[in-house]
Amino acid sequence: MWKYVLKTLWRHRSRTLLTVSGSMVAMFVFCFVGAVQHGLDRLTSGAEADRNLIVFQENRFCPTSSRLPEDYARQIKKIDGVNEVMPIQVWTNNCRASLDIVVFNGASPEQVRATRPLKFQDGSWQVFYSRRDAAIVGKNVAKRRGLDVGDQFSIGDLSVHVAGIFSSEVPSEENLIYTGLEFLQYTRGVDAAGLVTQLEVSLADTADPDVVASEIDLRLRAGPVATKTRRKGAFQASTLSDLVDLIGFAHYLGYACIGLVLSLVATTTVMSVQDRIQEYAVLQTIGVRPLRTMRLVLAESILLCFAGGSIGTVIAMLTLATAGLAIGAEGATIAFRPSAELMVQSIVVSVFVGAIAGFAPAVQAATVPIATALQKE
Repeated sequence: MWKYVLKTLWRHRSRTLLTVSGSMVAMFVFCFVGAVQHGLDRLTSGAEADRNLIVFQENRFCPTSSRLPEDYARQIKKIDGVNEVMPIQVWTNNCRASLDIVVFNGASPEQVRATRPLKFQDGSWQVFYSRRDAAIVGKNVAKRRGLDVGDQFSIGDLSVHVAGIFSSEVPSEENLIYTGLEFLQYTRGVDAAGLVTQLEVSLADTADPDVVASEIDLRLRAGPVATKTRRKGAFQASTLSDLVDLIGFAHYLGYACIGLVLSLVATTTVMSVQDRIQEYAVLQTIGVRPLRTMRLVLAESILLCFAGGSIGTVIAMLTLATAGLAIGAEGATIAFRPSAELMVQSIVVSVFVGAIAGFAPAVQAATVPIATALQKE
């Protein structure tokens, strides 16, 4: 009886369209909240986050306040279980939370190529190697700032030549700009000759990250600057601690969106059943079983939620895919990226909410007393 269900919805098309649009907006917001949470999970979990270590100056937070001797890399390499150490100089235009944060990572071009899963969309490694002021730019930064290969990009005291634009399997990488280490160390305003912001340590498969981290801090304690070494995921979670709390609070916004859809569709379905109470009595009179009547009402409710949820989800996925949005703080960024998992989750939630919203009106329609309903004017 799908034709009957569709005709019923079309009969009150203004109410139907308003309900669908409300569900669409709510699920659009739900997808954005989910994208932020998924971005945080990707940043703080996974093999790289657990097997790599970040050595940072003790009791420092913003990258501009951490100043470690570059020579620490040589000492760390001598520790058992350490495969490689990459000194990184970080510069950011804003240490506070921002949707348009620009983060420069200065490192050896050879090490960047060896350790980062970068794929050039335009440009080449050769130019990055050959020019002292060359930089390779993540595609999200390039999109937000309107950058192309060959452009000169200036921000604060930094001015770089865009040698390439890259994408990455790691979404957060697409919000970074890589330059040579020495270029960033000797840039006016950074004043970090012989110093780096942090050291990224790659471990052997058999090494225990926590043991190696303790050994690094112990060995460097006699040096001029005390360090705090953590797994990369834990370091990024600590760096983004304020945002982590905010994202946790945003969960309630996602739940509120689900509650909004539930209330909206339930109200619409109740109104629809009350308007057609005599119609349901007639259906029972001609032999339609109560269970089938319930299915008719549930079908209307689920269809409303599914239509609104699907449209809102598709719009959210397209926006996430094309806008290149990210939020960051203290040099770490969370990328908003669409995913099949998020899309399926949103649509399943829409169908589930539609079923719950339509259950009570469906029972009402199926159990209406025939005689009483037919006597109503």
